[in-house]
Amino acid sequence: MDVNDNSDYQLCFACGKQNPHGLKMEFRIEGETVVCDFMPSAEHQGFPGVLHGGIVATVLDEGLNRTSLLAEQPCWTMTGRLEVRYRRAVPYGPLLRVRAALGRQRGRMLQASGRLMLAEDESVIFADAQGSFMALSTEVLDSIMKDYPGMRSFLEGENENEGEGVKVGSMLLEDE
Repeated sequence: MDVNDNSDYQLCFACGKQNPHGLKMEFRIEGETVVCDFMPSAEHQGFPGVLHGGIVATVLDEGLNRTSLLAEQPCWTMTGRLEVRYRRAVPYGPLLRVRAALGRQRGRMLQASGRLMLAEDESVIFADAQGSFMALSTEVLDSIMKDYPGMRSFLEGENENEGEGVKVGSMLLEDE
């Protein structure tokens, strides 16, 4: 399963490859977690040499949100709640890692948790997060995708190799 959006929409601040100020996060699955190693840029600092807290929240939000693709019925979600516990200042400079795991699933609501840490030493934890994520309704996805047909193909073809579509809201999107 590909957990990265390679569609014609690439402006997401967290994962968009064409956002000049974005983080350009690329994810992979390791066991039952979603993982991303990333290198922030100078403009992502708050205090000199320290990553801005909003960027920390962003990378955790994106990682936790992406765990919805590990659900019993994979889906795309939006954040309903995000709680971040900042443990220490996040240094600008070293390669960082987000690791997130899917938690409880109930109806259209999913819960996930994760951490931001050093990529070279996962025992150095900078922040923890927990969040709740709601599967996108068919109406929301139709509205979003009308201007980005490549995104529809990406979402619908997510599990193509497994012969399944990606569940969106209460509807299973299947290959046309």
